[in-house]
Amino acid sequence: MSNEMNKTVFVVDDDVDYIFQLKTMLEKMGFNVITASGQKEAEDIMDTIKPDLIITDLMMENMDSGFVLSHKMKRIFPDVPIIIATALTSETGMSFSLENEDNKNWIKADLYLEKGIRADQLHREINKLLKL
Repeated sequence: MSNEMNKTVFVVDDDVDYIFQLKTMLEKMGFNVITASGQKEAEDIMDTIKPDLIITDLMMENMDSGFVLSHKMKRIFPDVPIIIATALTSETGMSFSLENEDNKNWIKADLYLEKGIRADQLHREINKLLKL
């Protein structure tokens, strides 16, 4: 049995098609998956579960929903890795990086990924963050 079993990934995104694709991909990798379709729903669910890893979109109800949510999640679960997965750069041309020290201070995420990541790449990144 692989280490992925019994690990729960919490996926937050306002795009139901993306949630479905990501949930299917993660379940094939062996993870349990919980989903929320926005910041508000995610905050309600956070009161009832402690995931092993969180993948959140950036722009949901608000332009900065993902930042706000990851900030709140890190306060509740400081040890849980957070991946922000977004199409921000392809949609707006804006980009940011967690390599920048200033950004690290206000972006409470462990990894930033552009949407459209391949399954094998995502699996590697998750395993690194979960130390599997």
